[in-house]
Amino acid sequence: MSYFLKTDRLALRPFGVADADDLVALDGDPEVMRFINGGRPTSRRTVETRVLPRLLDVYPCWGTQAYWAADEEATGTFLGWFEFRPLERDSSAVVELGYRLNRAAWGRGFATEGARALIDKGFTELGVERVTANTMAVNAASRRVMEKSGLSFVRHFTGDWPEAIEGSEHGEVEYELTRAAWELSR
Repeated sequence: MSYFLKTDRLALRPFGVADADDLVALDGDPEVMRFINGGRPTSRRTVETRVLPRLLDVYPCWGTQAYWAADEEATGTFLGWFEFRPLERDSSAVVELGYRLNRAAWGRGFATEGARALIDKGFTELGVERVTANTMAVNAASRRVMEKSGLSFVRHFTGDWPEAIEGSEHGEVEYELTRAAWELSR
């Protein structure tokens, strides 16, 4: 199998159509989807016609996907996915970091481990200058991952939610890490 990145406990690999069942299970968990859409499960049809094509999309600046399936290295168990997506398809200068892991992986450091590894790869191999991430202001767990991964709070903002969900009235937060700040922290 071809891997984009490996850590001590994670193997990040390109998505394939065979991952549909795992994605349906991941996006079917109301707790996983709580800060995404209020906890509504994503239908298999939506996973197959909208979610999977987005995850399979290849970005010209890298010639590869920008979302990777995350498997536990020791067992091969699907844990979820990581996003390290260029904001402009033809430029790797600014990327968005994201992650969605199943509940069994929560609280075990996988999100931070994967995020740090992607950030390091971005700054050392992929020409990244700035990593950005955002979440709902009330999503304390995701904010902790961003902070532990070296990102710093930039701003609080109110986004356009197509449909309000619990906590959206508190807005969103943006975090970032620049190459210069990353180099100073090493």
